[in-house]
Parts: sequence; C-alpha cells; structure tokens
Amino acid sequence: MKKMPAGEFKARCLNLMEQVSRTKESILITKRGRPVAKLVAVENDRPSLIGRLEGILQIAGDIESPVVPPETWDALR
Repeated sequence: MKKMPAGEFKARCLNLMEQVSRTKESILITKRGRPVAKLVAVENDRPSLIGRLEGILQIAGDIESPVVPPETWDALR
C-alpha cells in the first residue's frame, strides 16, 4: 500500500482514482504523517438477479394455477 500526503493526493486525485481502479492497489492518505483516509477500489461482486432470494423466500403450493377455479369466473359466463 502506498502512502501519500493529503496535499499531493488533492493535486492528483482523479489520476489516482483511475490508478487504484486499474491496479487494485490501495493508497493511504496522511496528514502531517498520520493516516486520515484510505482510497481503495470498489469490488463488483453483486449477486445475480436470478437466485438472489434463495434461502429467503419459500414457495408453498401451486404457483401456476389460478387461485379460484375457472368455473367461478364471471368472464366465462
């Protein structure tokens, strides 16, 4: 991990963000030699939409058939 004074970080901020995103190497930002912040790359490990609720929801019963039988529908009369 690289260390960098806050003043230098401020001057090169946009380039450093690109560098960290590309190399995944974090930068420790210091002020008067003391650590105050850390710049790290974001991890894109978002789960897929399919299967996201596995283990949270439980299907109970028949989810394809109508709730009431078709004989009771007014539209069929």
